Amino acid sequence: MTKHTDIQKNGDTLTVLSANRNILYQALLERDAHYDGKLFFGVTSTGIYCRPICPARKPKPENVMYFASADLAANAGFRACKRCRPESRPGSPAWQGTGATVSRALRLLSQGEEPRNLEDLSDRLGITSRHLRRLFQQHLGKPPIAVWQDNRIALAKTMLTSSGENMTDIAFSAGFGSVRRFNDLFKNRVGCSPREWRQTCKHPKN
Repeated sequence: MTKHTDIQKNGDTLTVLSANRNILYQALLERDAHYDGKLFFGVTSTGIYCRPICPARKPKPENVMYFASADLAANAGFRACKRCRPESRPGSPAWQGTGATVSRALRLLSQGEEPRNLEDLSDRLGITSRHLRRLFQQHLGKPPIAVWQDNRIALAKTMLTSSGENMTDIAFSAGFGSVRRFNDLFKNRVGCSPREWRQTCKHPKN
């Protein structure tokens, strides 16, 4: 078990007594969450800096530099790790808990200019695409792509019943890349084609 040590700033540098370096390195090995947001480490052999909870393989102790903030690590010339996203600031959606992250993802998915793909969405949230899929499954019981499809189908339904636009215009306006994809997904999710849906809504059966 890691023995926790306080981290103090001295000007622009991180004050770490030599006797404490072993404690800090042990925190990296154990991925100690106590230091998350308080300690960042740069790896001189790769030029990358990480959070102590990073799942990546840990470097040798002689290749580690310690920093009190992500900004200090970046100013020292290190690049942010793409796995643990250390550039995400405390207080940002990525740090406010999984519920806040999912809520923000849902807002992005419902906006007009949506993320191009899962990687784009996860980049905006400051987490990995794998972690994003896990959060959606945990909170919503479905992957991000299924939520995106639900949004597109719902928008298409509204347009089918409230506008006179043709199927091609509706397909592209709803965010589908092709009419064929629109028809296939709509039939798979709704049980009938978009044209049949429109006819049923305009002329409901008694």
